[in-house]
Amino acid sequence: MNTNVMKPHVSLNVRNLEASLSFYEKMLGMKPTKVRPGYAKFDVQNPPLNFAMNEVPALEGNTSLSHLGLQVASTDDVMAIRQQWLDAGLLTRDEMETECCYAKQDKAWVHDPDGNEWEVFTVLGDSEVMASAPEGCCTTEGKCATA
Repeated sequence: MNTNVMKPHVSLNVRNLEASLSFYEKMLGMKPTKVRPGYAKFDVQNPPLNFAMNEVPALEGNTSLSHLGLQVASTDDVMAIRQQWLDAGLLTRDEMETECCYAKQDKAWVHDPDGNEWEVFTVLGDSEVMASAPEGCCTTEGKCATA
């Protein structure tokens, strides 16, 4: 099956969301497409990028990378890439119909050798919830800020 990867996804942990919003609005030359308590998202068209920020005030050291990902068009695309990862011998973890980062999503996760987390996901709809799981969302470790 040919998958329809729409754009890469980068999520950063930031100490101060307001300061980061001001910086990235200037850097990207655009306003964010979604702002919620402790969270903001830019849907950059050129180059295509789904860029999100999660406020983590107690951030220590150089740990600003939250996770990386590939946004795809459908759950079928999520499952096709997940199967590709499994066929290649990678360990995956699924999160289907999860509420995370103010969106309902289907996703699968893998870790690279250095522990960086990658997700493949599709957005099923908008949500007013940051995370449906008590430990948070956005990473398999629950490292993103929670509402």
